[in-house]
This record gives sequence, structure tokens and C-alpha cells, in this order.
Amino acid sequence: MQVDEATVRHIARLARIRITDEEAKALEGELTAILQWVEQLSEVDTTGVEPMTRVVEMTMKKRQDVVDDGGYPDEIIENAPMKENHFFVVPKVVE
Repeated sequence: MQVDEATVRHIARLARIRITDEEAKALEGELTAILQWVEQLSEVDTTGVEPMTRVVEMTMKKRQDVVDDGGYPDEIIENAPMKENHFFVVPKVVE
């Protein structure tokens, strides 16, 4: 696929990027090369290849989804500038 200067300027406008005439000419070649490389990928036979998320197959480590207080709520509340009955006190911002 060949990219022309009008397409480069259209892409730049969509991306909100200001480019000069020299940059537009350089980007023509770069974008054309990128799209030609992508076209080469479509020539690869992937029949029988399952999609994967990583190169090495592995299972994610999971932990139990348990709600707790972290084990030290008193130490956390000690850092508050204002507190009341184990709650943070903040100034009223909406009336």
C-alpha cells in the first residue's frame, strides 16, 4: 500500500499533530514501509495456530478475594490530622 502526502496530512490532522512539508515527505516513506510490512504478515499461514496472550504458557497466580482491614487500622488512623472513632474527619466541601 502506498501512502501519499494527502493521507499523511489527514492522519496528522486526526492525531492533532502539526507537521512540516519535509516531515510529511519523510512520513510518507515511513508509513508506506510500515503498511507493507503489515501486508507481509497476512501472507503467513496461521492455520491451526491457537491465539495466545504470551510466548510462554503460564497460569496467573491468584489470591483469595477477602475483605479485611489490613491488620493494623489503629496505625493507619494515627496518621490522620483529624480523626473521630476510627474514621478520618475531612472538611465539608459541598453545602
